[in-house]
Amino acid sequence: MRTRTYARSIAVTSAALVALSACGGGDDGGGGSGGEAAEGSGEKQVNIYGTDGNMGSTLGEDFEEEGALAGMSGTLPLTELSGDFTDRLLQVDPDLGNTFNYAGETYDAIVITALAAQLAGTNDANVFKAYVNGTTTGGEKCDTYQACIEIVNAGGNPDYDGISGPLAFVDAGEPAAASFGIQTFGDDNTIDDSQTEFVLAGDEANATTDEGPPPAPPGTTGEQLVMGTLLPLTGDLAFLGPPEVAGAKLAVQEINAAGGVLGQDVRLEEGDSGDATTDTATQTVDRLLQAGVNAIVGAASSTVSLNVIDRITAAGVMQISPANTSDQFTTYNDNGLYFRTAPPDVLQARALADLLAEDGNNTIGILARNDSYGNGLAENTRENLLAGGLSEDQVVNVIYDPNAANFDAEVQQMVELNPDGIVVIGFNESSRIIEGLNENGIGPQR
Repeated sequence: MRTRTYARSIAVTSAALVALSACGGGDDGGGGSGGEAAEGSGEKQVNIYGTDGNMGSTLGEDFEEEGALAGMSGTLPLTELSGDFTDRLLQVDPDLGNTFNYAGETYDAIVITALAAQLAGTNDANVFKAYVNGTTTGGEKCDTYQACIEIVNAGGNPDYDGISGPLAFVDAGEPAAASFGIQTFGDDNTIDDSQTEFVLAGDEANATTDEGPPPAPPGTTGEQLVMGTLLPLTGDLAFLGPPEVAGAKLAVQEINAAGGVLGQDVRLEEGDSGDATTDTATQTVDRLLQAGVNAIVGAASSTVSLNVIDRITAAGVMQISPANTSDQFTTYNDNGLYFRTAPPDVLQARALADLLAEDGNNTIGILARNDSYGNGLAENTRENLLAGGLSEDQVVNVIYDPNAANFDAEVQQMVELNPDGIVVIGFNESSRIIEGLNENGIGPQR
């Protein structure tokens, strides 16, 4: 559980990026200035950074040597979760340990869908899709389903901020602003919570002004709302599966405890998304559609979602992802049926670029997996760094095949570049890349 945060001075690029209030004290344990010599040696210590696809303590399970990830920091969509919420998650799944990635976003995705269905007075996604954005902006603030449904039952308009808020959606059905965590690995190769910091990227003022059609009469009843999950129980994002599943189960439990939706309990149909190397997601979507789901929460992987989004929306079913960050979804032709509680990469790129700049990196190598997530975040980060004053030859993007037998060639490119900082934008293959960086003396190994 995160116990302390530290305020940091953020260099604002093209959008509002503000440090959230923090408590606690002590020195910032981040990567330090680029180009500085490692303590006790004359060698340059390269700063290593990750992003949401690999910034979790489970990455350290692939390393046996103490300090193999020490000092590696990075960004990920992350809200300072309350102890009460994490305790409730642990009641659902006691084996979560300290991994809560995207649990809040998953919880919120289901609550938003439930509120939209109640406001519309139907479980038909082609109708309640028009109410989704409006549940997150413009009305009376509430942060639980119980509080929001009381507003609905009184004839009001809820503005749900939820667990992962602020959740002010733009017209495209995604957050106008989002909280990001800056986390750092300790000597034991797990995230050192005492060094976690939080920043906010984006601007809630950009949220939609369209709050949807007039709502159904308070207390409207109807057919059961059926939610499906398309979450990574297997594959290269499987470490995200347990907290997301726990978030989904907790949301359904608490919605039903508050009276459900349309006078009935919400039903949850669970499913595995696998990863982009398998056909698991397609098979799961077909099964969920046959089960009569009205909305599907997932996938976590942007590439997996792109593989199934047409299948879902063509069936008149809503898709809402807690973890898709690819910018492609902002303008995707989804018939108004795709939403996400995770922020687009254009926002994370600003937070990541400012972290790289603040740490004093003058030359930066970006190693990114070749998919919609990796390409989009790498290019957006590069654009922000160039806008911040670095030149073309100071930021080098290297795109790799995540299914390659090895990453020797890409690691060698980083050795030859010898940058101040290296960003690894990847999933579980990141451990092999970082092992290669360590073996060549340019990794986080202390």
